[in-house]
Amino acid sequence: MGSLGAILRHPDDFYPLLKLKMAARHAEKQIPPEPHWGFCYTMLHKVSRSFALVIQQLAPELRNAICIFYLVLRALDTVEDDTSIQTDIKVPILKAFHCHIYNRDWHFSCGTKDYKVLMDQFHHVSTAFLELGKGYQEAIEDITKRMGAGMAKFICKEVETVDDYDEYCHYVAGLVGLGLSKLFHASDLEDLAPDSLSNSMGLLLQKTNIIRDYLEDINEIPKSRMFWPREIWGKYADKLEDFKYEENSVKAVQCLNDLVTNALNHVEDCLKYMSNLRDLSIFRFCAIPQIMAIGTLALCYNNVEVFRGVVKMRRGLTAKVIDRTQTMADVYGAFFDFSVMLKAKVNSSDPNATKTLSRIEAIQKTCEQSGLLNKRKLYAVKSEPMFNPTLIVILFSLLCIILAYLSAKRLPANQPV
Repeated sequence: MGSLGAILRHPDDFYPLLKLKMAARHAEKQIPPEPHWGFCYTMLHKVSRSFALVIQQLAPELRNAICIFYLVLRALDTVEDDTSIQTDIKVPILKAFHCHIYNRDWHFSCGTKDYKVLMDQFHHVSTAFLELGKGYQEAIEDITKRMGAGMAKFICKEVETVDDYDEYCHYVAGLVGLGLSKLFHASDLEDLAPDSLSNSMGLLLQKTNIIRDYLEDINEIPKSRMFWPREIWGKYADKLEDFKYEENSVKAVQCLNDLVTNALNHVEDCLKYMSNLRDLSIFRFCAIPQIMAIGTLALCYNNVEVFRGVVKMRRGLTAKVIDRTQTMADVYGAFFDFSVMLKAKVNSSDPNATKTLSRIEAIQKTCEQSGLLNKRKLYAVKSEPMFNPTLIVILFSLLCIILAYLSAKRLPANQPV
């Protein structure tokens, strides 16, 4: 759960955090008994706990398909990410990965920690994949083939222009959006969404990750991973790695703001995509990551800490997003609230201030024109910390009781507490 200090600063985070903790424990108990499915869902919890939690609400057949889709693409991404693999070995694997998913005997050792386990025991994923319906298999194969080819292309190609940036993000994330739309349609729960909207759903998430992960990517060993487009960063520095040095902070933040503004181009498409969804579980599955993305962009904007460490939403706010996102009113409200937060951070001296403000105002106009803002749950832009002594004592007492209960549950039945 969130740190005690964060809970004391934001006491209203406590209940959503508690619900999130209980939901996570419940999800961990829902691991299927079959060895291959058990492996898949266990790995899902290890490589993405938040995704594993959100996926649980989906209908079983669709949930299984998306679980396998995620693990297949995570495995593909593990091959791409491993900078220790020689290019002449990596490229053929990426291009043929869509064939390997049909082979129960195939595996390739790479990656680290849980990702290495996924790759070493990939036969479990293939076995589960072969039990999916044909429509799901075809969608997963098609996207895996296209993504592998795109990744292979960018192994040998730098991200130079903004068009390159959009193309790379399409291959590694836009295609995920297209694939999910295909799986939703194959489940008969949704109409097939236009490719352009599905693509934007992926691009907003991917660009947010690329912006946030600058320091991790630039410090990658044995070789840096560079995804920021030269057409943008070249306006502010001679080398991309220069941004991590304190003396270049002003230019680094200006470049960061330029990239955040670029990412905001996809917001209206994402809002339109989500407004067309009919099934509540699919809607929540799509909406929660998008709200997390706009929240992260608001935090990253004009924030030099992106070049010093990790910038992310506090766990309590994440818990609120998961708990309170139920309708499009909630989505419009969250996007509006985070855009207000972002707008307050725009400095008129920033070279892209006018463009950034124009993008923010367009987003706010879309939210306002929905006519749903008065029905939203306000939680993104929040008040000052509430240090109510009585509430603090109650929260601390509840936390102690919960921790004692959870500890007692772990003891053997015949061992006294």
